[in-house]
Amino acid sequence: MAALTPLSTDPVSTDPVSTDSVAAPVRTARRRRPRYWRGAVLTVAGLYFLTPLVSSFVFTVQVPNQGLTFAAYSGILSADGFTESLFLSLSLAAATIALALLLVVPALVAVRLGPPRLRAVVEVVCMLPLVVPPIALVTGIATVLRWGPDHFSRTPLYQTFLAVQNESFPVVLVLAYTVLALPFVHRSLDAGLRAVDVPTLVEAARNCGAGRLYVILRVILPNLRSSLAGASFLTLALVLGEYTVASLLGFRPFAVWIVSVSGAEARMSVAVSLLSLLITWALLLVLSRAGTGSSAAVPAAAPTPVPGKE
Repeated sequence: MAALTPLSTDPVSTDPVSTDSVAAPVRTARRRRPRYWRGAVLTVAGLYFLTPLVSSFVFTVQVPNQGLTFAAYSGILSADGFTESLFLSLSLAAATIALALLLVVPALVAVRLGPPRLRAVVEVVCMLPLVVPPIALVTGIATVLRWGPDHFSRTPLYQTFLAVQNESFPVVLVLAYTVLALPFVHRSLDAGLRAVDVPTLVEAARNCGAGRLYVILRVILPNLRSSLAGASFLTLALVLGEYTVASLLGFRPFAVWIVSVSGAEARMSVAVSLLSLLITWALLLVLSRAGTGSSAAVPAAAPTPVPGKE
């Protein structure tokens, strides 16, 4: 007799082919469903950011009773103090980036390798500038700068107080900007270090005979390239746009120069502000390119031949 195949009494079919064939059109329909709200949000965001820029540009080129003119842009390079103030701000930004990274990177690496309770302490210290207003910070700095020469006039520290206030390169601004940039640098580098297994990398490098400085420069920093670029850009944007500290201390970097010019040349000041945005965006592109390593440039490793397989 031929064997009879029993019919399944389970009401739920467990055939994966039939399940996939039914669920595939549903997933395709969900994937192809238009998301109109995304376009609406992007449109509103674009108008929010572009409308002030377009209005500012129209204000700089449209002069009553004269028509369309680009005199506000053609006279920027020849304006008194433009080159000096811009070069000063870029120099301060470079020094601030170097000092902030020099302070934060070793601290965060040591925290990753040390006791976990130290992370909260370092985070609180780096976040304090967000709590203290810049006006309070600059008031304390100005008080110390006025108090120092009176009490250290007969000591070598007197020359130090004078040197940090040199108008050609005020070191006191670098110190103040470093404090203001600590929260942004900490957040950017901390996010990068969370994605890297620092203890394993350090242990492997130390087992190979590498020193601590070599581990940081050749092992840790290459894995933080994008985080370093982000921290550098945030610090650069902070320094180029900072006005309160520099103005109250009596220095004239780029942001202070723009405000000082606005009284006599309103259109030129707006034109310079637009150009500063372009410069910031250009530097952002440069830093983003420096922060992303090209994977195509890394040659693929040759496969290891397996014995017995040709």
